[in-house]
Amino acid sequence: MPSEEFIRGMLYLSLTVVGIPGNTAVILSLLLALYQENHLLPADAIILHLACVNLLVVAVRCLLETLASFRMASIFGDTGCKAIIFVYRTSRSLSIWLTFILSAYQCLSIAPPGSRWASVRALAAQYLGLVFLLLWIINTCMSSAAILFSLGTKNDSSLTNHGINVQFCYVSFPSKLSKQANGAAQVGRDVVPMALMTLASLIILVFLYKHSRQVKGLRSSSSGGSSGAERRAAKAVVALVTLYVVLYGVDNGLWVYTLTVKKTMSSSLISDMRIFFSSLYAAVSPLVIIASNRKVNGRLRSRAGKKGRGHNNLCE
Repeated sequence: MPSEEFIRGMLYLSLTVVGIPGNTAVILSLLLALYQENHLLPADAIILHLACVNLLVVAVRCLLETLASFRMASIFGDTGCKAIIFVYRTSRSLSIWLTFILSAYQCLSIAPPGSRWASVRALAAQYLGLVFLLLWIINTCMSSAAILFSLGTKNDSSLTNHGINVQFCYVSFPSKLSKQANGAAQVGRDVVPMALMTLASLIILVFLYKHSRQVKGLRSSSSGGSSGAERRAAKAVVALVTLYVVLYGVDNGLWVYTLTVKKTMSSSLISDMRIFFSSLYAAVSPLVIIASNRKVNGRLRSRAGKKGRGHNNLCE
């Protein structure tokens, strides 16, 4: 096996072994909370949806890339490439927009009760299911180019000028204009939520700073309880947004570079780096959620405690 394929396989394997268990743990914890409590808070419902699409990103891209790199499976034919790239682009984009929705909702959650923004938050919670549906429809439609132009084999005569090399697949556009238009649409789809979630995070940080100034040096029960939980949740959202902006900023910079080259690159190095950085968010973000979300963390600790007690009982 060439060293390049081995390194690629190990990198994707590292994302797989972190991302699949991490996202699965978040999903199962929140589903257990839903079963026990018969409802989820809107923020937890967003996190559940985010973990599901992140699991799709890791499973469809990282796991399959790992299998292909180690030559354990041959799944990247024309049909396989169309399906994999389509699902990956859709779930990747949903991950971006759901991170924005989470940051926006958390921003609304710190609004004082009775304010106009508190009313907007209640309205958003009421129609959260509709928001999810619209996001799926929009992002599915915007990823349709993958079905039209993805191929599993390289044809030099047709892919020289307007193709994108993604190692096991090629995305061949019929013209330079279609390639640039599709690329611009994808950049816009990423940059818009990036700008909005950055703004929401700045608002959250300003609120946290002002709140810390107000309670500094005071011993008051108002600094704990629900307001304390809101501050912890706000800090977790800011951490997720910061992680997103850094990783997807690199991803989009590499994507813009890919669009500027005149011919299809013979090496997939740039595409591999793009996919790695965007998948890194999907793999690492559940660790932030597990560390910061008490509902998820508490249930995981409870399950671990039960297993530990069961093991001790067997040993006695």
